[in-house]
Amino acid sequence: EAELAVTGGASPRVSPFAGEQDIGALMQRAGFALPVVDSDKIIVHYANPLKLMQDLRGMGASNATHNRLTRPTRRGVLLKAAEIYHEKFAGADGTVPATFHVIYAIGWAPDESQPKPLRPGSAQNKMAEALKAAEISVDEKARP
Repeated sequence: EAELAVTGGASPRVSPFAGEQDIGALMQRAGFALPVVDSDKIIVHYANPLKLMQDLRGMGASNATHNRLTRPTRRGVLLKAAEIYHEKFAGADGTVPATFHVIYAIGWAPDESQPKPLRPGSAQNKMAEALKAAEISVDEKARP
């Protein structure tokens, strides 16, 4: 929106995002065993949008798309973007929020000592007993 207002055109500005499922699938394809993926959404309030932009650049969250512009973004575009962001998202205290979706992933190199999944139906205890819950058969309907 800001680039269009200042230059009359727009270029790609957002890098592709990978979700938890994407990361887990990539880990499995890379050969990791027992991959675990978790995430947090963290909201940070900034004094102004330019401070947010500074932090994004500092953490390497700049434009990584292949077809991005190679020249630096014009100052007028950055200032207009900051103005628009502030108008749309500033709170009563004047700060602007930014939500960061942080994904954590861990996996291990395959090894014979790792636990193996049991075959279906081989459990010795029922989950309903462990959870102290009523067991509902496939044919029954759950009741509130």
